Amino acid sequence: MAPGIHELRESIDHIDRQIVRLLAERLELVKRVGEIKRGHGLNVHDPVRERDLLDKVAKAAPEPLSPEMAERIFQCIIHESRNLEQRYVTALSGTKPNP
Repeated sequence: MAPGIHELRESIDHIDRQIVRLLAERLELVKRVGEIKRGHGLNVHDPVRERDLLDKVAKAAPEPLSPEMAERIFQCIIHESRNLEQRYVTALSGTKPNP
């Protein structure tokens, strides 16, 4: 018998928990990158790296995920990652962030 809506939603919830856990792991790595960038005097924003990442994600998107959908999702992930990295680097340096 095919799974019902309840079982399908449980599977979705399980995947969602995995996604959240992986996002948290990614953000921990973002903080570590921020430490290295700060130590080398590099900017948080790296538009070349971001474009490269978006291109890779779009090319790697399997059906039914379209390249455009994957890119939009990762634009949000990058935006939030950059914000966290900036706040983290600012906190490390002991300066106040720009409003």
